[in-house]
Formats: sequence, structure tokens, C-alpha cells
Amino acid sequence: MSALKYSVNQQPIQILLGWIQSGDIAIPEIQRPFVWSSTQVRNLLDSLLKGYPVGYLITWRNPSVRLKDGSQSAGKRILIDGQQRITALMASLLGQQVLTKHYKLTRIRIAYHPQQRRFEVYNSAIAKDASWIPDISKLFEPNFKHMKFINDYCRNNPTVDEENLNESIEQLRKIVNNPIGIIELDSHLDIDTVTEIFIRVNSAGVPLNQADFAMSKISVNNSYGGQELRKAIDYFCHLAIRPSFYQSIEQNDAQFAKSDYYAKMMWLRHENSDLYDPSYADVIRVAFTSEFKRGRLSDLVALLSGRNFDTRQYEEAVVEDTFVRMKKGVMRFINETNFKSFLMIIRSAGFLSNVMITSGSALNMAYSLYLVMNEQNYPKADIERTVRRWFVMSLLTQRYTGSPESAIDFDIRQTLAGDFIAYSKSVISTELSDTFWEARLPQGLVTPTISSPFFRVFQAAQVKLGDKGFLSRDITVRELTEIKADIHHIFPRDMLKKRGMDKTMYNQVANYAITQTEINLAISNKPPSVYFVQILAQCRGDRKYYGNIVDEQTLQENLVMNCIPQDLASLLNDDYEGFLAQRRVLMAQRIRQYFERL
Repeated sequence: MSALKYSVNQQPIQILLGWIQSGDIAIPEIQRPFVWSSTQVRNLLDSLLKGYPVGYLITWRNPSVRLKDGSQSAGKRILIDGQQRITALMASLLGQQVLTKHYKLTRIRIAYHPQQRRFEVYNSAIAKDASWIPDISKLFEPNFKHMKFINDYCRNNPTVDEENLNESIEQLRKIVNNPIGIIELDSHLDIDTVTEIFIRVNSAGVPLNQADFAMSKISVNNSYGGQELRKAIDYFCHLAIRPSFYQSIEQNDAQFAKSDYYAKMMWLRHENSDLYDPSYADVIRVAFTSEFKRGRLSDLVALLSGRNFDTRQYEEAVVEDTFVRMKKGVMRFINETNFKSFLMIIRSAGFLSNVMITSGSALNMAYSLYLVMNEQNYPKADIERTVRRWFVMSLLTQRYTGSPESAIDFDIRQTLAGDFIAYSKSVISTELSDTFWEARLPQGLVTPTISSPFFRVFQAAQVKLGDKGFLSRDITVRELTEIKADIHHIFPRDMLKKRGMDKTMYNQVANYAITQTEINLAISNKPPSVYFVQILAQCRGDRKYYGNIVDEQTLQENLVMNCIPQDLASLLNDDYEGFLAQRRVLMAQRIRQYFERL
């Protein structure tokens, strides 16, 4: 019979909130952004008021580590499931601000109608209605004066039953005495077992990932600068999205503002690019992968716990070394020269915005590869070409889609095994063979999804090759992508709908072309058999219907760069299926031409 891997007990909400505020249970702000809606907060409070169960919290005590003197140090408990519920309670009952997934601090105000005994999210109508208590956090303040509140409320609501009101307020204030179940996982469990337990207990919740565990481990460490490291990761992510956030750091965290971390990230105050706005998980992954040459974050969690992979013991020296190296990795990540040089490489491949990048894992791996090759003193030109080609190859082959850690782990270890340039050439020649270009890629273009990596790489190819927009003489795809581009249906949707086609057919990416708004509007719902005849007439001296192309040579060049079949029969005959088949082959050829120039 196997031993229990957990213990179960119950604690009142008030005690639990006190533990979190005192640090007995770690609930780092960045562990997960607060993703609940105000309505979910209201529903949680309603369940508590009615005495309904609100689920269990799951904590995991950090493994004990062997100290230098041979003694054991017990770690803090980490809240690994239940943060959304606890944060909701702290926000609504204690009036604390929460950090949203968009890195904005906000208050969640929950109103209460004591006569009807129901909650509602605060709004302008409630603000004007004296029968509502607009913010219940006022009732849980330490200096709350019960009788004064009752008297004031009755004065503003003369018809209220004072006894019923008093009972209602008491019932509300007592919800902090409601018990919540706590499942405490054994400190000896490994990270994989903890993850499996979480998934089985709470499969309907927001999926827990290894980055959450890693950030928790970093946050609760007081011996080797864990809090400051956590802030560095957190603040960098804030600043990347909202450069003005530096004012909040300098005003509210003067100590951090004097740190080496802050000095390294101050450049973000003047940075407005959104090509790569990393999350805390991205920073952790790249810093760890580039520094430790490993791809599995479960390894990082084990190292942060002090796991010696050779002896299988937990040792303080391993914890210390891991924090030293993670600081080094994070400092390399946030370094202005590194970050901007890497983004320059990605932009040079034709990717101008984050919308065009369909795999965050591919981007993280590319940055990890850049940092490692730079550390290993490869020639700058070789780094640029290798990283650029590897990134595009990984998008085209979807190398890091799904469960990317195994592939990342295998690939990054090759930087230790020898010449990564030779390895990359071998992988690319295998993955991007003639079969890929001539069969697999055209087949991959059979998709209605505009966020398809194949369509976005085609767009990047047009940017890189300097292609003009569809039927444009002067405006490039680069300019359209940077300012304003329309995705034009070469065969109009209305026409295809009338043929009985659904959106998976008329929205095929081979039916898309990037064009100017003016040209898109002018074509409108005309079928190709109409507007291509007009274009040809335009090139033979007729009036301008679409754009400024007025000669057949310029038209032919535009059709080539936009992968429109030179044999216009399929267009002039409104042969949609035939057109798609031809254009997919031409798009694949254009992408291949682009890749070979990278």
C-alpha cells in the first residue's frame, strides 16, 4: 500500500488570508496574472454567503535542503492552485488592487444589497442607489464601526427593517469564518508528480505549467536574491508592454530602482516595439535554456529546489549556484544590445509585428540560440544567418508546436556537442527537402486560417523580397504591413457563398492577397472575370480602375510577386478550385526563393 502523498485540513478564510499576508504561504504576484472577471468574483462571494463549498486549495512545501553545516532547512509552502480564488477574496474583501494579464493594476469593487442579500459588480447605477453598499471592502476594514454604519444606512433608507439589515451585515461579515479545504502535498514529491496531481484534481482550471512552479520557487527564496530576481522578470515584462511603468517602479520601489537589474532595463522607457513582448514564462525559459543548455523547465524547478542530479539529494549549494546562473541568464536576456540585435535579426527575416509570429516557442528558441552562439563567440554574420534561417525553418516545420520542450532540449544541447552551424545546416536540408517545398508546403497551404504559419511566412517573404501589394505599382507589402493592409479575397466571398461554399472554402489562404484599402474597396464583390478584364483594359489605355498600373509588363511583374498564375484562364473563367491549386504551388515556390536568400 503506497503512502499518502498529501494531508488535508480546513482553515477559516481569515486565517488563510493572514498567512498569505505574513508570507507563511507564498502567493507571488507574478505566479499568475489575475484572469478572473469581476462576475466570477461576485459569484465566489455569493457561494460563500450561501454556505456553498468553493473547492480546495493546493499547497506544496518546498523540499528541505541540506545546509552547509549538514542540517536541514524546511521550505515555505507554495500555493500552486487556488490563487485566483484567494486573490479574488483579497481584492474584494480587503480592497487590494490586482494585476491583470495586461499588466494593469485595478480595483475590483463588489457591491452588496443587504435587503435582497445579493452581490453585484459595482456600476454607475449602483453608485446612485442608496440601497446598495457600493464596496463591501469597507465592511472588513479593521476600524469598521458596525452601529454607525447601521444608523447611516437607515438614515438613507428610512423604510428598511433595522433588525433584518443588522442580520444581513453580520451574515456578510462572517463569510471570512467560512472554512476552505487545504491539500498540502508532501515536500518529497518531485515536480512531475506534483503536476500530475494538480491536473487530476483540477483539470477544469487554468492549466498549471512549469513556469508557474519556477516563478514560485524564485519568489519565495530569501537567501539568494529571489525576490529581486522575480521583480526583474516581472518589471521587464511590464516595461516591454507599458514603457511608462518605469515611473511606478521609481516611485514605489526605490530600492529596486538602484539595482543592477533596473540599470540594465532602463532602455525600455523609450522602446515602443511590440514585435516581442515577453511574458514571465518567456523570460524564464530563455534565461534557463541559454544558460543551462536545457529545455525542460522541470529541471529548473528541481535545481531551484536544490536537486543534485548526480546524487539525487537536495543540497543548498545547488540552490545557490542555480540562482547565480539564473541571474546571469536574466541579465543577458534583458540586455539592450542583445535584445535589439535579436529583434533586428527577426525583422530582417520580414517579420514586422507579433501578429506575424505564430509560435512563441520558436521565437524563444531563436533568442536562446542567439544568446548561446553570442556567448560562444561565433562570428556575428554567422549568428545572424543561422538564427534567421533556424527561426523560419522552425515556423515552416512547426518544430516547436504542441509539446516543444523535448525538441528544444534536444536542439539546445547540440550547442554543447560541437559546431551548431553544421548541425543547423543538416537539420534544414533534411526538414526542408524538395519533397517539403513541392508537396508538403503546398498541402500545408490548404487552410482557411489566416494565422497559419505558412501564410504568415509567405507575408514575411513578400516583405523581405520587396514585393508590391496586389495590383499596386508603388506601395510595398512592407509598407502595408507597417501601416495598414487589407487582406483581399481574390475570388470574392459573396460569389463563392452563392456557389454553396462555406467559410472553410472561401477563406482559403491561397485566396488571400495583401493590398491597399483603396484597391480592395474598388474591386468590392466583382468576380475576377470582371475586374481582371478591367485591369487588362487599364493597361491598354482605358481609364484607371484599380491603382496605378498602366502597362502590361508592370502588371505581369505584380502578378508574379503576388503568385497569381500567369495563365489567367482560371481567373477569367472564375475557376476557383483550379486557381487555388496553381497559386499554392506558386506561393510555396516564392517562400522557397525567400528562404534561400536568408
